[in-house]
Amino acid sequence: MPGIVVGVDGSDHSLSALDWALKESDLRKAPLTVITVSPVMSAIYGPGYAPQDYYPAEEESRAQAEKATQQLVSEAIERRGGPPARPVSVRALSGLAADELINASADADLLVVGARGTGGFARLVMGSVSTQVTHHALCPVVVVPGNRGERAA
Repeated sequence: MPGIVVGVDGSDHSLSALDWALKESDLRKAPLTVITVSPVMSAIYGPGYAPQDYYPAEEESRAQAEKATQQLVSEAIERRGGPPARPVSVRALSGLAADELINASADADLLVVGARGTGGFARLVMGSVSTQVTHHALCPVVVVPGNRGERAA
C-alpha cells in the first residue's frame, strides 16, 4: 500500500487522524488507504484453534466493518467540503490492530494513527496501539492527538 495509511476504529482520536490524513494526502498528492481492524478470535484460542463456525462470522464481521468505515470516510469527505485529490480506499482486516498496522507500514510512505483508540484507560496520553506502532512501524508515523471533542476541520 504505497502512499498514506491511516488506522481508524471509530474513536474521536481516529476520526481526527482520518481528517488529518485526508489533508496530508492532498498535500503529498498520495493515495490514502483507510484500515480498520477487527480482533480475531483465533488470537484467543491460538492460531488454527478457532471454532469451526468462527470463519464465516469473521468474513461477515469484516464486511460490516468495511461498510461502517466507508461511511466514516464519506462523512470525513463531507466535513472537508469536497472530494480528495487522490483515491481513498478502505480495507477491513482481522487480527490485532497494532500488528496489522505495522504490517501495512512495510509498503507505506506514512502511517497515521490517533493518539488513543477505544481502549479503557482515558488518562493515558497514547494508547497501546499507537505506542506499539510508533516503536515498530517500518515507515514514518504521525500520531494525531485528540482535539478535545472537536475534530480537525
